[in-house]
Amino acid sequence: MIKSDQWKGYTWALIGTISFSSLYVFSKAGLNQVDLAQFGLYYFGMGFLFNLLLVVFSGKINEIKQLSGKVVSLLLILAAIDLLSNVTFFLAIRAISDPSVTSFLGNLFPVFLTSLGIIFLKERFSLIEALGGMLAITGAFVISYSGELEWSKFFIPGTGFVVINTLLAATFSAIVKKNVRKASPEIFNLNSNAWIFLCFLGYFIWSGQPLEIPVKAFQNIALGAFFGSFLGLLSFFYSYKYIPASRSSIIQSLKGIFVLIIAYFFFGNLPMVIQLWGGGITMAGVLVMTFAQAGLLRVKKR
Repeated sequence: MIKSDQWKGYTWALIGTISFSSLYVFSKAGLNQVDLAQFGLYYFGMGFLFNLLLVVFSGKINEIKQLSGKVVSLLLILAAIDLLSNVTFFLAIRAISDPSVTSFLGNLFPVFLTSLGIIFLKERFSLIEALGGMLAITGAFVISYSGELEWSKFFIPGTGFVVINTLLAATFSAIVKKNVRKASPEIFNLNSNAWIFLCFLGYFIWSGQPLEIPVKAFQNIALGAFFGSFLGLLSFFYSYKYIPASRSSIIQSLKGIFVLIIAYFFFGNLPMVIQLWGGGITMAGVLVMTFAQAGLLRVKKR
């Protein structure tokens, strides 16, 4: 029987998964209407505001004064990694026509995260997890294949951005995982949003883009910032308080389905059949990996 605290963990994981799935759709809609500099200014500005209000009203603002020099240096490194990760994420969203395809390709994240865990955190990797990783990579290959045999046109535009994004996001998560007790989730989240906002503020000023944007674009960006930069990430952090990260990842691996459903109702279109097959393969691979990591899928020894 699942205990009460476990139900809380799975509920937070589900809230985070649905919230983060919404980000793919709302950010795609916003980027269809405005320049990246304008999008980043509003998106990270609102994300910073949401997180700042949470830190202030929760009383976590006092933690900032207690941070050591080493932790501050760590936060700066994480902010730089997260900046590059977010930039490549939104470049991928803009380049790939269907956000559900971007989401399916994003299933490379747990493959990279597990690999980094083996290399830097000395975590173990079972044969079943290796099989799941191979399935996820195979599915990503199927999704990204453009139908052309020429190497320069072999993958659909934006594939490289997703690979870089997932690798950077996995690096960010591995570092946070190793240093999770050095600061609260709210501080980690606020730190990234603050520095990324400042960088996009500078980029916006340099770009010379107008501050005024369409009302509909502002609505989409605001919803994306709330669900992605604020509610989604915090929900994942809080799910880890009640259940292991491997169990939370089982719920998170279903993200592609939610993005597919939300994107269909929002844009009215579906990916190509081969991309749906590829997405199914990547999800199967991720589920195999996460079930194995959670100890729910093992090879019986004779």
